[in-house]
Amino acid sequence: MKLNYLMLDVFTRERLKGNQLAVVTKADGLLDGEMQAIAREFNLSETVFILKPNAERNTAAIRIFTPHTELPFAGHPTVGASVVLGLQNKVSAVRLEEKVGLITALFEKSDKRSGEARFALPRLPSRVAPLPDKLGMAQALGIEIEDIGCDMYQPGVYSAGVTFHLVPVRDAEVLRRVKANPAIWNKVFHHDHNSAYVFTLTPDEPDNDLAARMFGMDIGEDPGTGSAAAALIGLLSEHANLATGQADFVLRQGHEMGRPCRITIQLRKENDVLIHGGIGGHAVIVGEGVLDLGE
Repeated sequence: MKLNYLMLDVFTRERLKGNQLAVVTKADGLLDGEMQAIAREFNLSETVFILKPNAERNTAAIRIFTPHTELPFAGHPTVGASVVLGLQNKVSAVRLEEKVGLITALFEKSDKRSGEARFALPRLPSRVAPLPDKLGMAQALGIEIEDIGCDMYQPGVYSAGVTFHLVPVRDAEVLRRVKANPAIWNKVFHHDHNSAYVFTLTPDEPDNDLAARMFGMDIGEDPGTGSAAAALIGLLSEHANLATGQADFVLRQGHEMGRPCRITIQLRKENDVLIHGGIGGHAVIVGEGVLDLGE
């Protein structure tokens, strides 16, 4: 069996930047275990498999795997798959069936190998639990306890389909110094995938409003995490200075790894209630090949 695949860099306009993604373009017929084994073979943060949709009016179904497990939703695979399908089908919108729900992504072509995709979250973020142990978090992140917190933001556990421990820190210098301490990590960040999304405001950086780093999910540090940015919308919404209206943010991630990502974030509230969250970014195809799985 031979399977075509594409390699993309996501949340970037530049090749060899952003977050890497493998896209298996015609994955119908693969068993769950085979998809997991292929994702382990690529050994990227995520691999996405494109399948025929269950409903004819939808563009495709996609399944998303880390090297260790399947995810119901992830941002950079959704952006990457949307760009691939938008380019292949020459359309301005794609409808994706994911485990978390149906996602409609708007697509804008940049050139024959790249484009931008933006989508509304199929599940709005919500607060899962408080995160009060600042001493533990400081020790797990290799920083000081007074470094925890930024402006009005305080730590909390949020999910928009995938759970993250959100940890605001004082400034970009503290963010740069974060170093995960595996000895106590899972004890401090004990929900679901043990993943922490550490972020800060960047008022001195003209190209973005926020900066973040993501650690955990058995992949170490991730250069660009759309599902974490989606969870962050929940925390941003709680403190957004508007009861009704829209707020837009640009977030950078991956700079400390040499894989800079640019993620756009959008939230909309009505009568002080979050009614819309959106994520977007660019992706560029950097390679293609064939998996030869034998007879």
